[in-house]
Amino acid sequence: MPVDPTKVIAIDVHVHAEVSCHDPEDPVMAKYFDAASAYFKADRKRPTIPETIAYYRAQNIAFCLFTVDCESGIGAKRISNYEVAELAANDSDIVIPFASIDPRKGKFGAREARDLVENYGVKGFKFHGIMQDCHPADRVAYPIYEVIAEYKLPAIFHTGHSGMGTGMRGGGGVRLKYGQPILVDDVAVDFPDMKIILAHPSWPWTDESLSMALHKDNVFMDLSGWSPKYFPKQVIQYANTQLKHKMLFGSDWPLIRPEKWIDAAREAGFREEVLPLIMKDNAVKLLGLG
Repeated sequence: MPVDPTKVIAIDVHVHAEVSCHDPEDPVMAKYFDAASAYFKADRKRPTIPETIAYYRAQNIAFCLFTVDCESGIGAKRISNYEVAELAANDSDIVIPFASIDPRKGKFGAREARDLVENYGVKGFKFHGIMQDCHPADRVAYPIYEVIAEYKLPAIFHTGHSGMGTGMRGGGGVRLKYGQPILVDDVAVDFPDMKIILAHPSWPWTDESLSMALHKDNVFMDLSGWSPKYFPKQVIQYANTQLKHKMLFGSDWPLIRPEKWIDAAREAGFREEVLPLIMKDNAVKLLGLG
């Protein structure tokens, strides 16, 4: 059964699958996960997908689940999108499967995207330009975007600083410039049927994301990766006013636990009538769950 919004308290649109049930942890990826855990002061023991599902079920929170395919960018073996989709199918009342395909896979990646949507129930996609070492508007990615737009699905793009690589020698070789939100603006123009979610408050380019969400009807923001108590003041200001229908709850699990994010959000200055929109209602509309 699909997610019934009336039976969950919230929808977390930003949840990572970092441990495969079938394959051992990739040693290259492990270094970046360890750096991110240190940056966030989070537990370095990473949960499996079934453990993640059990945790969210106990919290009564539905969630979008994805891995990050950065095989070309850093040479790390990905967790299979098919594994994520198949495990999600067993708990479809709480899990919404997203997929991640390295944009440099181009037309072959587009074949996988179509298969995942048509045969495995995938409902959206995740891109991480910093880890994928790819400008979001590089034409190599357009065959994949074309499939996403054809089905009018959402795509999450990492924006802002990244805990991945933080503190590593040379930042782990990853380039923060690909996290600048305005780089996604061309994608929003070229694919108006694709719903674009700019992930995180986008520091140090927060105002770019706010501008894009204000300007483009197909651009939204998820508020993951930060505790709301640290949000830049303009995020709260716009969430309470002009962008109240454009903001989405995201935690960035397992680095931030959803219940801790929610507790902090209640004290962050969101208006009483706005918080339900962020926590669930905006995601219901965007994901077509209503």
